[in-house]
Amino acid sequence: MSLNDKIQGKLGFGAAPLGNMFRAITEEEAAATVQAAWDQGIRYFDTAPVYGAGLSELRLGKALAGIDRNQYTLSTKVGRLISKETDDSARSGPFSHGLSNKIETDYSADATFRSIESSLQRLGTDRIDIVFVHDVAQDAHGDEWVEHFNIARKGAFKALNRLKDEGVIKAWGLGVNRVEPCEIALDLTEAQPDGFLLAGRYTLLDHALPLQRLFEKAKLANAEFVVGGPYSSGVLVGGKHFEYSEASAQMLEKVRLITELAARHHVNIKAAGLQFALANPLVAAVIPGASRPSRIAEDVEAFHATVPDEFWLAMREHGFISPAAPLP
Repeated sequence: MSLNDKIQGKLGFGAAPLGNMFRAITEEEAAATVQAAWDQGIRYFDTAPVYGAGLSELRLGKALAGIDRNQYTLSTKVGRLISKETDDSARSGPFSHGLSNKIETDYSADATFRSIESSLQRLGTDRIDIVFVHDVAQDAHGDEWVEHFNIARKGAFKALNRLKDEGVIKAWGLGVNRVEPCEIALDLTEAQPDGFLLAGRYTLLDHALPLQRLFEKAKLANAEFVVGGPYSSGVLVGGKHFEYSEASAQMLEKVRLITELAARHHVNIKAAGLQFALANPLVAAVIPGASRPSRIAEDVEAFHATVPDEFWLAMREHGFISPAAPLP
């Protein structure tokens, strides 16, 4: 099991913002952002049906049309089916500006196959490299998450394992915001994932749980990670959201202190966020999201920036980085 040799490049593009995450963007802005990512050398793109009820996949597929499919890695997710029927009621949450198509949660094998087929159509491609089982965790489903996980274990996991064995996909895993489903999945014997897209859990602002409970087990299983949300939904880099909701006053104060420390060491806070995640040898790639071309340039610059050792040591001394976390 491995993700590292399946992904082209350490810096990828998280396409959730193409689904009108938090704000509506134009078709032109979406296309220009993907083009900027390509022009800057990014060759890994991640999306999902639930990002704007299919809007992210549609926009990403349109933007990548005409590019040699062998030149980039593409991942999407299963677990939510996008219906052709629309829902006229107001939609809440981060994708309230997305399409109005109804979304059905279903982690069965049949739904997995149908989801992949629909994603292929929206993306306008003949194959997907990596498929993640999406949001099979408590933050998405509350107390029913274990029931959904068991459906996925018997359905989606086995279906994706079969597709991998047949060479239809290169790898599969879980795409979640929580540690617990990853722990359980690593204990399975019938269908073990190649790795995980873990969003928001291994960042400068929040990384204790994976270090304490997950990474050692994953290392033994040769499972690797794609780090999503390296800026913690944007709050690390001046935004107002943490974990897809309004950031608390306590979190904003923590960000202020870290930002001040970075400024004293002349460190770009984006560089700190990206390079912290990538310093862990289990991290195959990091995929910040962007909805403007200028953000891509910032991410690429941050990826290549030099961050002095003194900054990392100061972050550790001030208690912002766990003693167990590898430093760049």
